[in-house]
Amino acid sequence: MKFIIRHEIRGRIRVQACVRRMSIEEADTLQYYLDTRDFVTSAKIQRNTLSIVIYYTGDRQQVLTALRNFRYENVNVPQAVFQSSGRALNEEYWEKLVNSVIMRAGSKLFLPYPIRAGIAFVKSWKYLWEGAKTLAQGKMEVPVLDATAIGVSVFRDDFDTAGSVMFLLGIGEILEEWTHKKSVGDLARSMSLNIEKVWLLSDGQEVLVDSSSIQEKDLVVIHMGNVVPFDGTVEAGEGMVNQSSLTGESVPVAKAPGASVYAGTVLEEGELTIRVKVGSGASKYDRIAAMIEESEKLKSSVEGKAEHLADKLVPYTLAGAAATWFFTRNMTKTLAVLMVDFSCALKLAIPISVLSAIREAGAEHVTVKGGKYLEAVAEADTIVFDKTGTLTKACPTVAEVVPFNGESPDELLRLAACLEEHFPHSMAKAVVDAARARNLNHEEKHSKVEYIVAHGISTTVEGKKAIIGSYHFVFDDEKCVLPAGTEEKFNALPAEYSHLYLAVEGELAAVICVEDPIRPEAPAVIQALKDAGISKVVMMTGDSERTARAVAAKVGVDEFFAEVLPEDKARFVEEEKAKGRRVMMIGDGINDSPALSAADVGIAISDGAEIAREIADVTVGAEDLWQLVALKHIGNGLMKRIHKNYRTIVGFNTGLIVLGVAGILQPTTSALLHNTSTLVISLNSMKPLRK
Repeated sequence: MKFIIRHEIRGRIRVQACVRRMSIEEADTLQYYLDTRDFVTSAKIQRNTLSIVIYYTGDRQQVLTALRNFRYENVNVPQAVFQSSGRALNEEYWEKLVNSVIMRAGSKLFLPYPIRAGIAFVKSWKYLWEGAKTLAQGKMEVPVLDATAIGVSVFRDDFDTAGSVMFLLGIGEILEEWTHKKSVGDLARSMSLNIEKVWLLSDGQEVLVDSSSIQEKDLVVIHMGNVVPFDGTVEAGEGMVNQSSLTGESVPVAKAPGASVYAGTVLEEGELTIRVKVGSGASKYDRIAAMIEESEKLKSSVEGKAEHLADKLVPYTLAGAAATWFFTRNMTKTLAVLMVDFSCALKLAIPISVLSAIREAGAEHVTVKGGKYLEAVAEADTIVFDKTGTLTKACPTVAEVVPFNGESPDELLRLAACLEEHFPHSMAKAVVDAARARNLNHEEKHSKVEYIVAHGISTTVEGKKAIIGSYHFVFDDEKCVLPAGTEEKFNALPAEYSHLYLAVEGELAAVICVEDPIRPEAPAVIQALKDAGISKVVMMTGDSERTARAVAAKVGVDEFFAEVLPEDKARFVEEEKAKGRRVMMIGDGINDSPALSAADVGIAISDGAEIAREIADVTVGAEDLWQLVALKHIGNGLMKRIHKNYRTIVGFNTGLIVLGVAGILQPTTSALLHNTSTLVISLNSMKPLRK
């Protein structure tokens, strides 16, 4: 690509592309190319002016080299990028706005008054009809105000005023729709471009691949606890699928060969092999955008109260206009009152504040499913942590494999990895990673794998029953025993590690010692959460009391509970809620799902079990726990902004009404100031909550 450097400072460079024109698709391709460079922190492309602004880290030369090497044909852009681009949307609404202004100015300059009056009369019927429909529904809302103001102007033959009012209302509608769609689109884009892994069935073997590589008619295996990544048809297996994300129905639906399954649903029980109908990226953005639109229905109580009050204020505005006419007999002052309403600003600015907060959370690698959950985060005073993979590092490591059946540690680790690789949990991941680090490749020699929540895994390998899991599962539930003469060795297992027990044919084969170090930031994060308004921090784990006590002391929780089952976590959450406390639950495994569902806000770790992420109201990245602090601050900041917006809107619009009644402001001026204030407050609501 040829370009001219127009301006640069350290870390920022602005260039102009040396081309005649740039299409929307070309601009999106260049945007994707720049966004995927490691050294580019952000890039902005102005298609019409061919201007490219790049913020970067490191050496400027690598930026210039990247631009010189850029060729449209050499960039493989996922289809989802084009689908989710906001560039076409922005240009569409900018064109609408410019055309509206040009048409208004042209009609005033070139059309005689009778023609302008006729156009205004015809256009007025749209607003009069909307007002009449609203009244017929027994509602006294903003369309009634608009219809009254326009109707009175038309009745007085003041078509210029009616035309000005309709022009300003039209501009307001364009800006409102544009602002809302941009907020939704920006948020959807931030959520839609993540890459997921899936199990592809190839030549009878399961292979872990990127979902982006999946094509139509490929066979994909879905294990229990995972989200169905594509629409498809069941080819083999049986299972119970939770379709609440599509239908709202919480009862799982049985699926057998021949049945259809849909992307975004969750396999709660069983295992399915599906034939993919639509490949990766075809509908993901649309699904996410639809989810966001649906999440707007999950309004916070503050949003609901504000919108309800906005509608309640409409009759008072009409009464004020009537009183103004009664006492002044001045229609200009009366119209000035009618030009002002509280509803537009409240109904636009507050939802935009929520969408903006959700987008800001997304920039912190936090996904929030609705405004009411941010309000619950702000109000939360109790937080419950799972230990493994949450307070401890998301990537525990295998420290030692202790054999008990005479086989080599490597062979036993190979077998454990064969079982564990099918289930997304931090302890399972540790086993799989350890096998990979030792180049212990394995073939799938086991039969159907059964996962017992909070306990372990059971399967058959070459005709022998093999299980792996907790002490309780292996020795108490499955009644496995120690090989003769290994009692002393067993009692000498290092206590500082967490233990996974592997048994074959009812006899202990190996103990896998897992080092699960505490996240270094955990103590500081817990203190920061307390500073942000959390008064009670609890840790719950299925690990031994000795291990739990040591971790609790290091991280600074107020209470801890050891050797708990999933139902114990959920029961504790319900008990805290019964005491009047607002509870956040943070977990990463299938066993955390009941508690995540029971909490006021369920927060899942992004690299944990997919069913946990699906059930959770919020998902945070696995990099560090500071994202929880960011979430709390964003929730607190959102509630402060909503209350501030409410006070500003009510105060400013009340002032406009007073000035209109006093005869200081004309109706068109009141309408202009009202719409301008709505836009300004809405744009301000899109600013980051955290500096």
